[in-house]
Amino acid sequence: MPFRFGAPGDDPAAHHGRWFPRLHRWMLTSVVGLAWSRGREMELMHRAMGFAALSFLTLVPLLVVVAAADLASGQGFAKWLVQGLGVSQVSQEQVEQLFGKPGQALQRTTALGLAALAAFGVTFGSAVQTGYERAWALPTARWHTMWRHVVWLGVLIAALLVFVATPAPANASALTTTLVASADLFGTFLFFWWSQWLLLCGRIRWRALAPGAVTTALGLLGLRIFSQFVFSPLIAANAVTYGHFGTVLVLQSWLVGVGFVVYGSALVGRLFHEDRVRRRLTEEGHMRSPGG
Repeated sequence: MPFRFGAPGDDPAAHHGRWFPRLHRWMLTSVVGLAWSRGREMELMHRAMGFAALSFLTLVPLLVVVAAADLASGQGFAKWLVQGLGVSQVSQEQVEQLFGKPGQALQRTTALGLAALAAFGVTFGSAVQTGYERAWALPTARWHTMWRHVVWLGVLIAALLVFVATPAPANASALTTTLVASADLFGTFLFFWWSQWLLLCGRIRWRALAPGAVTTALGLLGLRIFSQFVFSPLIAANAVTYGHFGTVLVLQSWLVGVGFVVYGSALVGRLFHEDRVRRRLTEEGHMRSPGG
């Protein structure tokens, strides 16, 4: 009979069979595991890619016309996009070449074309609503809630106008830059906090939506910092290799990142809310127990 170290019946394969299911169960029930499984259920990456495609097809043409009509700044949509991306001077020139002169879009747009652009923009609001509903596992809202898409689109355009009208000065001090960045961060939080409540038709309480709005604001800030170091040199490099098509590819990648942050943050907010409710119910259960 072969000699074995350890207690009788101490089989390494049995140990493996015990700890591996525990580790697997712990990973599935952790915050990261829940976020991964919920993200797969709602097809987060596919929705982020759809967000980017719809943005470029429905929202961007409308914003181009609105930016051209903003006579106060006279910057055009290219300047809006550059400010949101935070890219370098070389990449800024490539983006400006892609969208042309600011006044041409307004001069060549008819009333019928403007109405069509507005209708397409409303469909983008419907897509964002669907993404939020999937993140919170809610049924699709009824058709008479379409007025919410119109209101959301109008407030979105107004928020973008305020954002581009209050940039940080070029030679501003560190304090001024910090104050402007903090105001932008707080404004982003307020907009997406309100956006979730409006597009979800008030079916989720304000308090439950706050974590998702905070995550969205921080995620978009992180995406802007990321774009300064990654997307900015990519625009300059792809413009040389592929021309304007290379710039479009980088902008589409950035929009995918925006969609991932918007939908993913709503999902993270839901997980945070569920964990908070679970903890509160556990504490109440302990207090009501005989030994509590």
